[in-house]
Formats: sequence, C-alpha cells, structure tokens
Amino acid sequence: MAHEVTVMGREGCHLCEVAEADVARICGELGVAWKSADVDTDPEWRAEYGDRVPVILVDGAEHGYWRVEEDRLRRALT
Repeated sequence: MAHEVTVMGREGCHLCEVAEADVARICGELGVAWKSADVDTDPEWRAEYGDRVPVILVDGAEHGYWRVEEDRLRRALT
C-alpha cells in the first residue's frame, strides 16, 4: 500500500521546519511521498490544527503533533 504523509504547519514555525526535515529524511529513506500544507491558508485547517502545529498526517489521519516520533512513523509507513 502506498502511503502519503502531510506536515500541517505554518510559516515561521521552527518546530514545523524541524518536523518537515525529519519527515523528508524518513520518507526519503522509505520511498514515501510527503508534502507540507500551511494551516493559515484554510480557515478549517486553522481551526483544527492551528494551536498544535506541526501536525503529522498519515494517509489523511492524524498521526501526531509537535514532534515527529521517528520509530512510530517508520512503523506506520512499513
């Protein structure tokens, strides 16, 4: 099954930058597609995720927030 990871974040967020770097490295190693999305571009995203960014989604479902749990993310993607 092909997975997709999304990092929900915002401009100027240091934790978001760290999460994106971690996700890029992990997904790159596993050959999994990933993308980032700015919660401030959509009112629904801002309401849902705005106070917890970064939020990591795996296949559209919330996987975690604030920090990437590398072992847990790897398990979800393999």
